[in-house]
Amino acid sequence: MTEHPIPPFLKAFLVLALLALGMPVCAELSITRGSATTMASPAGNTVPEWIYTLKPGESFAEVAKDLLAATHSAGRLRQYNHIENSATLGEGDRVRVPLSWLKRQPNPARVTSVSGNVQLISGIDGRKKALTEDALVRVGDEVLSGAGAATITLADGSEVRLSPDSRLIFNRLTQYGKSGMVDTRLRLNRGEIHTRVKPVIEGGARFEIETPSAVAAVRGTAFALKAGAHGTHLQVTEGVVDFGTPNKTQRIPAGYSATVASSNGRQNKLNIRKMPPAPQINPLPKVLTQLPTEMTWEKGPATHYRLDVFETESGRWIESRKINGNQFDISRLDNGQYEIQLAVLGQNGMAGMPGILPIEVDLQARTATLLQPENGGSVNDDMPEFRWTLNGENEVARVEIAEDEAFRNLVATSEWAPETSALPSRPLSAGQYYWRVVTEAGGNSVATTQPRKLIVNGTLPPVRIISINYVDRQVRVFWEKVDTAANYRMQLAEEPGFNNVIKEATLPDTTAALRLIPGRRYFVRLKALSDGPLQSRWGPGRELYLE
Repeated sequence: MTEHPIPPFLKAFLVLALLALGMPVCAELSITRGSATTMASPAGNTVPEWIYTLKPGESFAEVAKDLLAATHSAGRLRQYNHIENSATLGEGDRVRVPLSWLKRQPNPARVTSVSGNVQLISGIDGRKKALTEDALVRVGDEVLSGAGAATITLADGSEVRLSPDSRLIFNRLTQYGKSGMVDTRLRLNRGEIHTRVKPVIEGGARFEIETPSAVAAVRGTAFALKAGAHGTHLQVTEGVVDFGTPNKTQRIPAGYSATVASSNGRQNKLNIRKMPPAPQINPLPKVLTQLPTEMTWEKGPATHYRLDVFETESGRWIESRKINGNQFDISRLDNGQYEIQLAVLGQNGMAGMPGILPIEVDLQARTATLLQPENGGSVNDDMPEFRWTLNGENEVARVEIAEDEAFRNLVATSEWAPETSALPSRPLSAGQYYWRVVTEAGGNSVATTQPRKLIVNGTLPPVRIISINYVDRQVRVFWEKVDTAANYRMQLAEEPGFNNVIKEATLPDTTAALRLIPGRRYFVRLKALSDGPLQSRWGPGRELYLE
């Protein structure tokens, strides 16, 4: 496809003509990702177009199939571009596609984080269900936050953070084939959202958020939008936003806020203000290895601030609060990377430009020091108190109790807490146990003490025989398991008083096979043994008889 250069004087004339007609002059974007622009069609009409650059190995037919809606063919696209033989096209050649010809398909958003109570209302049947991480949000769906918050990522990577007590409706989520352009339209009925939008492509892409009193058309920016009974408030921290009542918007640049009051039967007025500058935050170490840590900022005329904490990877809204003074204790954060935003609160309650402090938390749990009970000690209480000291910062701990030193079977624990003593979660039967303390810091760093042996005084419960099976000349006896028993003692006698025991054995299992002489009567009984000094009394005897 041959391109003829346009003389400079003709270029200037065309630009002036477009300006005179009130038409936008659009810069062309990097050809590696294509661009949307407004060019003259073969018929002489002005048609918004997408210009696609062929990549290595791509053919015209493949591109047409990927980009065009079913109502438009590759042959028609070839005619539109005045291409006689599409086989001659190769890497670097450009193809013009009218925006109206592009394939469009719904492209759902994905929930990247949820904290607290947030509901998803289906746009199909109106059913409500709890919003969960990785859930898909489709056209017509609503997200309703109560005391919770959520972060939702759109198909193009744009991010919407929904604050508590908000209601957001997803009216349109459309993607134009593989062109990279999207058409996103949301409605914020109430509440607040913080949004970071990918740069939209001129001529076709669209990102709009409507409220009951205003509309915000976004071109690639970071901004916050708040809708309530008194109107809609916008804060732009990056880029620009076209904001105002429908069909009557003004361009609001970064560093400015704008408000549209709710309608009272009269024309709403757009009020634009320059936002207070960002506070000067004093630096902190890049990695925080202990919490709490004090965050401070330079004193100024302002005394009231708004502070928000976001998790960097997921965008999760961790905390939002109002602060008086010029210091804040950073605490109770798990290990990970965060972004803290601090802004001045004006007299109208609106926040200014945020100062941003990125931090990384990397806490390491330290092994606790065990105090009581002593190793190998004994207690008379079935709910003994366990005590220890913590050696790290911002740690939580719990006690774990098991029957074996490897802790394969926990019989009791305590709740995770920043305390240095605890009671077991249930009473402990008499017997021998092992206990230890596990500490945790930062949500993923764990330290565990060496185990200690503990004897709970008393007697083990008696052993009850469950059943007796006779097979040929063999008798098999089955009995109940005693949780704290290490072994069982069995006695066999020829009279019920067990004054003359003819066989006695220690067994690790809850079953045993006996060979008896047919025609004679026997009696069997069992008791439970522990690894320590505890044992049970003898259980009731059972008669055995082999015919």
